[in-house]
Amino acid sequence: MRKRLTHVSLVGLLLILGTRSASTEVIRWQVEGETREAIIYAPAAARGDDAVPLILSFHGYGDNMQNFQHTNMHLAWRDAIVVYFQGLETRGGLLGWQVEQGGGDRDLKLVDVAIASLRERYNVDDDRTYATGFSNGGMFTYLLWAERPGVFAAFAPVAARLRPSVRPEQPKPLFHIAGKRDQLVRFSDQRVAIEVAIAVNGVGARTTRCGNDCTVYGHSTPAPVMTWIHDGAHVYPRGTAERIVSFFRAHSRTR
Repeated sequence: MRKRLTHVSLVGLLLILGTRSASTEVIRWQVEGETREAIIYAPAAARGDDAVPLILSFHGYGDNMQNFQHTNMHLAWRDAIVVYFQGLETRGGLLGWQVEQGGGDRDLKLVDVAIASLRERYNVDDDRTYATGFSNGGMFTYLLWAERPGVFAAFAPVAARLRPSVRPEQPKPLFHIAGKRDQLVRFSDQRVAIEVAIAVNGVGARTTRCGNDCTVYGHSTPAPVMTWIHDGAHVYPRGTAERIVSFFRAHSRTR
């Protein structure tokens, strides 16, 4: 077993979609002796002269990349590279993500390696790189905000909470989606995460409505917090990908 990654191993199975403008690949990396993989949707323009956005997407606990790709983030933003990552087995035997720093930081290291290799493979816009995830994947998204804030332009956790040890410090645009009837990740815990984000971004005093059940804190600031609080439970609601993409499109590291 390697102690440290010295190079990236890529194994891609190219699958051409039904359009001429995009392709999908399964890419594998060796990270700290573990084989990690993701499904990559990339527009043809990603190999061209103009840099394109990059979205990293993380499934929930017990889910997998094959299923989570059906959230259709790649259809909501066809001009972006969208990466659906596969988690590793956790102590419970199901696939998932780290939600706090420590324990080898296997998933933080995966993101470091993946982004480096994607930059070599595609023309990635470093100012428009984003992270999103559902449930356990959303908690990892919060961890990325705390531990890799300079890498990303904005974050969009869905049905997620912050662990007590996870403390973001750098203001960043954040879009949190939560269900009032969520019993798996209690809404009260998600509300705390939102309040932390509002405090970190310093936007608590200014709110604007952005549609039904949607609120923006600090609408005209560089790092707003947007929330969509729906009436559902622990779900990934219809229209989530489109809402997240709309939020991401509005934010880059340069504005």
